Amino acid sequence: MSESQPMALAHAADLISQADALVVTAGAGMGVDSGLPDFRGTEGFWKAYPALGREQMDFHAIASPAAFRDRPQRAWGFYGHRLELYRQTQPHAGFGILKRWGEKMPLGHAVFTSNVDGQFQKAGFDPSVVHECHGSIQHLQCLKACTPAIWPADGFKPEVDTAQCRLLSQLPRCPSCGALARPNILMFYDADWLEEREAQQAARMEKWLSHISRPVVVEIGAGTAIPSVRRFGQRIVHEFGGRLVRINPRESAVPSSQDIGLASGSLQALAEIDRILVCG
Repeated sequence: MSESQPMALAHAADLISQADALVVTAGAGMGVDSGLPDFRGTEGFWKAYPALGREQMDFHAIASPAAFRDRPQRAWGFYGHRLELYRQTQPHAGFGILKRWGEKMPLGHAVFTSNVDGQFQKAGFDPSVVHECHGSIQHLQCLKACTPAIWPADGFKPEVDTAQCRLLSQLPRCPSCGALARPNILMFYDADWLEEREAQQAARMEKWLSHISRPVVVEIGAGTAIPSVRRFGQRIVHEFGGRLVRINPRESAVPSSQDIGLASGSLQALAEIDRILVCG
């Protein structure tokens, strides 16, 4: 930590204590302290999935509907492995800290995340306060979008050859037409993503936002490469007079001196801020 870090942590605690509502905005960095990979760069992605590296198949190529159409066992090898990984991963203690802060806010709390892992719900957040802007791997849809139906992936138990990144068990199927099922995730080059579930989450978020007046945005692990999370948080700051606490080990700069950036991992920063809030 730098010499200014204690002051920065105290500033963050002040912003949180003065707010009437908490808006958590989270990107891939939120899960790192739970042991989840953030796929930083192509080399990091291929280190996590060497079979894809051997074929020079990058994240954009596997995370696309075309991969499910052309190589379904490979596509579900990748997403099936991720689904089981998220099912087995326990959210780190920072999730509980955020939940406790939110429950103490006079006007409540909400979560906006680009993560598709369902970790906020697993950590005990009420699903009604979570907006997953890119969808969820915990839900499926028809690859052909034959129906607007979106259903839980609970019944799908993928068995994956991790060395080859291939699904060994049966492919999941659409219950309506029998075609291949895919995750209800907004992928790259994706014209068939069914967004009704996400749209319902967005509508609930907007209704809640209409009642807040002094929010604090706690942004965690959201970078600039895919700026969905940052843009949403900046909107809250500008439209609702909110303040921003940005937690990011590499991209922590903030646009205003009234906001605060912490060059730290999520769990460390949240625990340090919580210690200040608890001690008063």
